[in-house]
Amino acid sequence: MPYRMCSYCVMDNKSDEKISFNEKGECNYCADARKEINTITYFPGSKGKTLLDKLISEIKEANKDKEYDCIMGISGGLDSSYLAYLGHLWGLRILGIHIDDGFDTDVSKENIRKLCEAANIELKIIKPDKEQYIELIKAYMKAGVPNLAVPQDNILFAYLYKIAKETKIKYFLSGGNFALECILQQGNTYDTMDVINIVDINRRFGKSNLDKLEFCSSYKKYYMQKTKQIINVRPLNYIDYNRDRAFKELADFCGFEYYGSKHLENIFTAFVQLYWLPKKFGVDKRHSHLSSMIVSGQLTRNEAIELLQKPAYDAELMDSYIEIIKDVFNFSDDEFDNLMAQEKHYHEEYKTDKFGKFVRKLFFS
Repeated sequence: MPYRMCSYCVMDNKSDEKISFNEKGECNYCADARKEINTITYFPGSKGKTLLDKLISEIKEANKDKEYDCIMGISGGLDSSYLAYLGHLWGLRILGIHIDDGFDTDVSKENIRKLCEAANIELKIIKPDKEQYIELIKAYMKAGVPNLAVPQDNILFAYLYKIAKETKIKYFLSGGNFALECILQQGNTYDTMDVINIVDINRRFGKSNLDKLEFCSSYKKYYMQKTKQIINVRPLNYIDYNRDRAFKELADFCGFEYYGSKHLENIFTAFVQLYWLPKKFGVDKRHSHLSSMIVSGQLTRNEAIELLQKPAYDAELMDSYIEIIKDVFNFSDDEFDNLMAQEKHYHEEYKTDKFGKFVRKLFFS
């Protein structure tokens, strides 16, 4: 197919083959996203304030006799950090959960420390079993699939849901948001909650058991939400969430430092997004990140195109990240080069959870 970029945002058919275009040249992603503003998902004005005030009141009332009002996952990135800061301003008693997978950058670690200290947030740090976790990600790399972040993301949700169940804290406030994430490509990715796929990839390519790791399936996620053991809400969708303003407020509040770009607070995530996906699958995730900002009015299309002309990463920094990854995963230079050069594969080539796909489509789409 000839190369084509959306006439409204910067999504293209190189990064996502599932994209489609209307007669105006606008893609399905931004066309669908724009319909959600002030109608379904994103309420940056007065209606959002009303919804937010109601939500905060409900949370406080439901937990007035408990130690905490809510759980928040705090990664050290902007979205979760800004939400934690706002939660502090709203007077919420927050139990912060951080999954330390061994790949946090020094900047991220310091940001988390300063934020939790300034906002008086109790932080619970979870460290997945290192040997099994590393071996599982190695299995994904050997499988040659695009979404190497599946284990990382699934384990995060599994521990969050486990702690919510143990503590009986029902409200999970997520940093997921429309403003910076309304466009999430469907091609060259995969469902985080497909545990059958995780187990099969590990069985084929891994060298370790998974008995010391926590996982969460689509069904478990649905069941806990359906039975109201956990109530998942996204408060950032009720405010005019602006990236640059959020960074400034956090910097003023606790000395929060900018870490470079979306998802660069974690070394492995940065590697996946900026190196693995572009080099192996021809996917530049910046297209979806920048397109989301175009839809939410934080960036013009021309500004986004100019940003795309610049290198996706600092070569020297990425080289240092790759050396860390080689060391942690015990890859020789040749082994790493062979992994990058081997044929690409897709998650659907391995066993999948068909029932989980049905549950996800029915309840989470």
